[in-house]
Amino acid sequence: MPESKRIVYIDMDNTLVDFEWGISRLDHETFRNYEYRIDEIPGYFRNLPPLTGAIDAFHKISSEYETFILSTAPWQNPSAWKDKLLWVQEHLPKAAYKRLILSHNKQLNRGDYLIDDRKKNGAEDFTGELILFGSDQFPNWPSVIEYLGIE
Repeated sequence: MPESKRIVYIDMDNTLVDFEWGISRLDHETFRNYEYRIDEIPGYFRNLPPLTGAIDAFHKISSEYETFILSTAPWQNPSAWKDKLLWVQEHLPKAAYKRLILSHNKQLNRGDYLIDDRKKNGAEDFTGELILFGSDQFPNWPSVIEYLGIE
């Protein structure tokens, strides 16, 4: 029986997607109205750009690992659920086809690695290894790719 590939989950916001870029583009009134709940802005997630190197990194990781996108969508913003799917269809149409998982309980997924920028929504309790994206150890995609042993 062939050996199965190890499983990697990759978060979206501030990992694949440049969430902060969107904040810098908000008009003053929208920012004021949603200041502590930016993720509840209808349509916010649809047109955010990928983080530098994220798309290439997803393809590289997918060549060596069974790779899924594991993200949380805000409960109070139904458009976010659709927008995240549309983002994946636009930026990773083949590589992430039917590989998007939206969950508020990331610890329920079984796998070897979770690449995430936060320890929330179950990431801290993930049974595999949490690769904390944006940390001193993993500040960017090249550091993650090197750690995973991908050339």
